[in-house]
Amino acid sequence: MRFRLPVRRRRAVRVGTALGLGVVLVLWVVLHSTAQPYPRGPVTVATGVPDGVYQKYGQLLQGDLRRDLPGVAVRLKPSQGSVQNLEYLASGQADFTFSQADAAADYHGPGATHLRAVARLYDDYMQLVVPAGSKVKSVYDLRGLRVGIGQPGSGVSLIARRLLKAAGLDADRDLTAVPAGVDTAPSLLRSGRLDAFFWSGGLPTLAIQRLAGQYPVKLVPLDDVIKPLHRLGAAADFYRAAVMPPDAYPNVQHGQSVETIAVANLLVTTDRTDPALVQRVTQTVIDSRDSIGAVVHSAQQVDLRTAIFTDPLPLHEGARRYYLSVKP
Repeated sequence: MRFRLPVRRRRAVRVGTALGLGVVLVLWVVLHSTAQPYPRGPVTVATGVPDGVYQKYGQLLQGDLRRDLPGVAVRLKPSQGSVQNLEYLASGQADFTFSQADAAADYHGPGATHLRAVARLYDDYMQLVVPAGSKVKSVYDLRGLRVGIGQPGSGVSLIARRLLKAAGLDADRDLTAVPAGVDTAPSLLRSGRLDAFFWSGGLPTLAIQRLAGQYPVKLVPLDDVIKPLHRLGAAADFYRAAVMPPDAYPNVQHGQSVETIAVANLLVTTDRTDPALVQRVTQTVIDSRDSIGAVVHSAQQVDLRTAIFTDPLPLHEGARRYYLSVKP
C-alpha cells in the first residue's frame, strides 16, 4: 500500500516547491547579471612611474582583467602620476586610470565633467625622506635645500607644493625644487644630489624599501603642517591626518610610527566607457584584492564597503550596477 499525503498537504508541497524554484531563478538572474555583453575593443590603463605603486598595481590588474575579459586586449600606459593620468583619460588616451582624490578634485581641464569613479582603492601616504643624519625634522626645515618634489603632472608634485605653501615656503624661491619622482629621487639622494624628497604612495613603496636597504634614511613627520594645509582651500579637505605604522619600513622606523597625511586613491574612467565593461572591471578589482594585495600590500585596503565612497567623483553607472548586484 502506497502512502499518500493528504490533498491539502500535497498542494502545500507543490506551492513550496514552486516558490523555491522561483527563489532559485531570481538568485540565478542576480548572480548572472554581470554576464552582459561588453565591447571587445582594446582597453588602455594609465599607471605611473617605474617602481611606483600605480605601476605595480596596474601590472597585476592587467593580468586579472585579461583573464576576466576574454577578447579584450588590456594595455598599460606609463605616466608621471595622477594629474597626467586624468589628462590621458579626459583626452581619450586611456580608458581607466589611477588618481588621488585631491588631484581629481583639482582637475578642471577639458573633459573634467566626464570623469567617473569605479572604486576607492587604498590610501596614499605622504613620505618625506631624508638621509638618516640630516638635521631636517620638519617641512619648515627645507628652506634653502635641494628637494625632490615629484615630476610635473604627478600627484606628488601637487601635494608637495601644497605642503611647502602650508609651511610658508615657495617651492620656486625658497628652495631648489627638483622635478624627480620615486624612480630617480632615491639615487639622487644617495649620491648627495638631493637633500630630501617627497613621495606619495601606498605602504610600503618598493623604491623606498630598496633605498633603505642601501643607504641610511629617515622619514620626517608631517603632522605640524596639517592645520595650515587645511586652510589652503577645498581641495585640501581630501587630506587627513594619518600614521605610518612601525612595520611600514621596519629598518627605517625602528619600531616607531610616523605621523603624516594621507589621501584616498581612486580607479577612474569616464562616462563614455561602456557600462557592461565597467561593471566587469569593477568586479575584477574587488575580486582580485587578495591576490594583488599579496604583492602590493596597500591593495589589501580595497573593501566592498568603502569602495563606493569615491568623492569627489560620482560613480560610473556600470560600477553602481555591480555594487547593487552584491549589496547584502
